[in-house]
Amino acid sequence: MSRKLVDRGASILLWTSAALLVLGLLSILAYLMANGAESMSWEFVTRPPRDNMTKGGISTPIIGTLQLVIVSMVFAIPVGVATGIFFAEYATEGPFTTALRLCVRCLAGVPSVVYGLFGLSLFVVFLNFGSSLLSAGLTLACLSLPLIVTASETALLAVPQDFRLASYALGANKWQTVRKVVLPAALPTILTGAILSVGRVAGETAPIIFTGAAFFTPKVATSLFDEVMALPYHIMVLATAGTHIEQTRPIQYGTVLVLILLVMGVSSLGIILRARLRRNRR
Repeated sequence: MSRKLVDRGASILLWTSAALLVLGLLSILAYLMANGAESMSWEFVTRPPRDNMTKGGISTPIIGTLQLVIVSMVFAIPVGVATGIFFAEYATEGPFTTALRLCVRCLAGVPSVVYGLFGLSLFVVFLNFGSSLLSAGLTLACLSLPLIVTASETALLAVPQDFRLASYALGANKWQTVRKVVLPAALPTILTGAILSVGRVAGETAPIIFTGAAFFTPKVATSLFDEVMALPYHIMVLATAGTHIEQTRPIQYGTVLVLILLVMGVSSLGIILRARLRRNRR
């Protein structure tokens, strides 16, 4: 009886927490809609800013944010998954492996502004990439690596050992087993870590201030060495450093709403892809 009561209490607590979370998110969206509705239009999301960013739209920051996400994930996902494979499949337990794992776990708790200063020192100054899309993307890739590495390692370790033994019994070697058996089985969970990383990368401001975000640029970046406008930095500029802060309040709220919807949209696409992969696996 007591076990059933505990299970029921835990279930009620989980459902209550989920309901409060959804209610909080809907409240935030409603508040942003109420304050930014007058700025929301097709022109707002398809036109660049103009007149000292007091009019026009936010197409340039939207595209810049997507460019930063793509560049960072192109570097972070292969490196993160490869590191997870090393920890889960090839590394032998010992002081060196333990120290590496500890370093990865500690990096997950480093403030984002520290990553910004690291990116400034390494990519902007030392490697001479300058303030650019490449520097900002690589900095954001470093920021997202701990989450992707941890998610990949956890996903690979969760694959049943019987899968590996069956593959070895059929004559496959270690790498063939990892590539054709273990990795496909762990892919949905790895994708979950990548989705969470995309959400964090899209909303970060501190790392890109030092490495590639532009206060204003009329054009979309056409090279990895161009500066980019990004939605988080654009919001900060309008709210704190703009020339007409009160006049641009509706634009600020509208930009925040677009950023949230953009992150939710990208995450939803990832969730749909993950569900399809799991269905195909079954």
